[in-house]
Amino acid sequence: MTHEELEEAVPLYAIGALDRPERQALEAHLLSGCATCHAALKDYQGVAALLPFGLNPAVPPRTLKAKVMASRTSGAVVSSDEKQAARSSLEPGDWMNHLFPPINPVRSWTLQLALGFASVLLLAGIGFVAWNAYSRNAREAQQIDQLQTALQREALKVTALQKDTAEREKVLRQAREELDLQRNDLTELRETLVQREAELDNVRTLLSQRDASMQRLVRQQEEFSALLKSPHAKVVALSGSELAKESGAFLLFDPVTKKAWLYAFNLPALPSGKVYQLWAIDEKPVSAGVFNPDPGQKGRLMIRNLPDFSRMKTFAISVEPTGGRPQPTGAIYLMGQT
Repeated sequence: MTHEELEEAVPLYAIGALDRPERQALEAHLLSGCATCHAALKDYQGVAALLPFGLNPAVPPRTLKAKVMASRTSGAVVSSDEKQAARSSLEPGDWMNHLFPPINPVRSWTLQLALGFASVLLLAGIGFVAWNAYSRNAREAQQIDQLQTALQREALKVTALQKDTAEREKVLRQAREELDLQRNDLTELRETLVQREAELDNVRTLLSQRDASMQRLVRQQEEFSALLKSPHAKVVALSGSELAKESGAFLLFDPVTKKAWLYAFNLPALPSGKVYQLWAIDEKPVSAGVFNPDPGQKGRLMIRNLPDFSRMKTFAISVEPTGGRPQPTGAIYLMGQT
């Protein structure tokens, strides 16, 4: 037999439908190590094992039980042929005789051929169904593997996105912290700028005051120079009293222009709320103005529109409350006469 013929006989061998010579030839071929036939036999044997489950159950005749019981009690001698038929056979194909008992004791090659053809068709149908199920399962398994692979890829993408999101959140948090620090620095800078602007305003105010003072001093110096140059100018020296022995002053005045300039030195420091006040005395004291000494204990006073100095003989300086008084109320610190 050729290899093709032996391969075609494998399904019949799996169901035990081969004659002894054909069976022996196929078994010798299998023992030679043909992998293709071995694999085919394994598949067909798996299908053949399912064949009994595809048969419809048959109802035994009612007389079967009585016959069985009678055969057990009769004690009849069983012939050798019957013993051989009743004995379990390990020969392939014997189980088919139990599943499909022959119609008559005479073997018919036509019936065997029909049964083999039906068995082949049945095996082919079952194999086709099994192959379709196997293919479908394989495709589904492949699809599941593809889905699992895609799911793993998506999971990796999600993990990467989560990691990237965490890093971006970290960078954003750091940026917010830096922005808060910069805002705090900006707030501090604004506060510092406000303070500097306030200080600058104070400096401007001081400069304005100093400019005004300088302008006033310049005017006083100009007026003082004019007084010194005037031929009518007179000078009165004032000496310190017991309260200010080291103090002194002189008064330069012009009776014609009614202007005078007082310069005092070594004046005692004034208590809070007090000022020095200059008096021109004839019959009664007349206020000529008030002044405060500078840190060097010096005092300067420019007097305009003085009373008639031609009648004034005595000049005095007293300590009075801030703003001065119409008449002397405090102690006399300096005094002088023309």
